[in-house]
Amino acid sequence: MNPVEQWQHETQGKAACEALKKNGFDAHYVATGEEALARVTAFVKPGMKVGFGGSMSVKALGTQERIKAMGAELLDHNAPGLDAARKLEILRAQLTCDLFISGSNAVTLEGDIVNVDGNGNRVAALTFGPKKTVVVVGANKIVRDLDEALARLETTAGPMNNKRLDKPNPCVKTGTCQDCQGETRICRVYQILRRKPSLSDFTVVVVGESLGY
Repeated sequence: MNPVEQWQHETQGKAACEALKKNGFDAHYVATGEEALARVTAFVKPGMKVGFGGSMSVKALGTQERIKAMGAELLDHNAPGLDAARKLEILRAQLTCDLFISGSNAVTLEGDIVNVDGNGNRVAALTFGPKKTVVVVGANKIVRDLDEALARLETTAGPMNNKRLDKPNPCVKTGTCQDCQGETRICRVYQILRRKPSLSDFTVVVVGESLGY
């Protein structure tokens, strides 16, 4: 990363953290993914149940491997070899786990956390349930306001995740959302966290690197 990109990531990342704090979130800026991983794993204890929201940002840090080595039980519905019944069981268990770790599709400089889901499992757990919630967000997810956040879902997060998941939806061809109506649509449940959910212990770690989609 060149110095100018690093400056922008740090400046916007710290500004986003300040806005998140004003909205009740425990928010921290870190410069690197390794620092982010250290922040996340500081909440882990052996034997605790740790759920994952399917985040590519979290996966890129090697979070699952590090936490498994610490003796925690992983509730990861994207783990290989799961049948449909076991996957659904894990999705439900994430809602009451000890620690839920997720990414986000966008964070605004006004302190909003914005996401879109297919099943709604991630946004459900981010709203209420787990004893502790941690969101990891790269500086590439920071936008100015809610309008830009929703636009990012349509121009970046949605199309790129459709491509990653090999979905036969129009955005895979056009590169932008076409508001498709088919059964394979993955953009179904939209969530805006304008303040920290009242009963949640909620930490946001903003990373001065590009992570995920």
